[in-house]
Amino acid sequence: MMLDPAQLAALAAVHRRGSFELAAAELHVTPSAVSQRIKALEEKSGALLVRRGQPCRATEAGLRLIRHYDEIALLEQTLAEDLPGLSSGPSTLRIAVNADSLATWALPALAATPGFLFDLVIDDQDVSQEWLRRGEVVAAITAHPGPLQGCDTIPLGALRYRATASPAFMARWFPDGVATETLTRAPALTFSDNDRLQTLWAAARGLDPPVLPTHRMASSQAFVTACLLGMAWSMNPEPLVAPHLASGALVELVPGTALDVALYWQFTRLAAPALAPLTQAIRRAAAEMLV
Repeated sequence: MMLDPAQLAALAAVHRRGSFELAAAELHVTPSAVSQRIKALEEKSGALLVRRGQPCRATEAGLRLIRHYDEIALLEQTLAEDLPGLSSGPSTLRIAVNADSLATWALPALAATPGFLFDLVIDDQDVSQEWLRRGEVVAAITAHPGPLQGCDTIPLGALRYRATASPAFMARWFPDGVATETLTRAPALTFSDNDRLQTLWAAARGLDPPVLPTHRMASSQAFVTACLLGMAWSMNPEPLVAPHLASGALVELVPGTALDVALYWQFTRLAAPALAPLTQAIRRAAAEMLV
């Protein structure tokens, strides 16, 4: 049974944009046309594909079809490289990337790979694999080595983190050094509920505070700025804070206690040929920055 690419595109757009109206604007059609395409696809597949709501989200069956659509688009991109007359422009590549990789080393790899439009899902490295498992992305930078069914995994190295704060913050909150008691009072920074770096670092030091008082900021650069301003302490990627450590604007909570987080590049096997240039660029950029 042949699937209609326009219907699959409508399904993917509704799921990723969250509404029929935004999907219609992206596809340059009316919301009614989007609704009709998805209805026809649901009738053909015999399954509910979209849960209407705020936002709209694809069902498990819908996600499977979206993954199929993404993989076909990438296969067609590879074919167009051999037969330029078939090209209809750059393909959109949806991948999951953790914010710290994006802020330190991943962007040069994306910039070195022309021919794609990147739709980046920004999430913690501990959960980015789930986006790939659900079929919502075709590749992910993740902290999980796998294995993941239907996917290949390439180890990239480790992103090194330093527990840092301003000298004034240290003098206020840790005048006698870092201990479990002081960590339970000193404000920290977390990216989201999935961010465990602060507690992992504390546990590695033999410190196990039950709850870290925390600001939540979904931005790697904001973490560094907040530390410089004395708002909190946090685990910052070494490439971002190395100049501030060298100047003394930031100091380590406990000198010489880095936390290395291993990262992996995972991608669907069906998309591997189309992803080959990006995979090479990812490996080169990681080799220059990761430990």
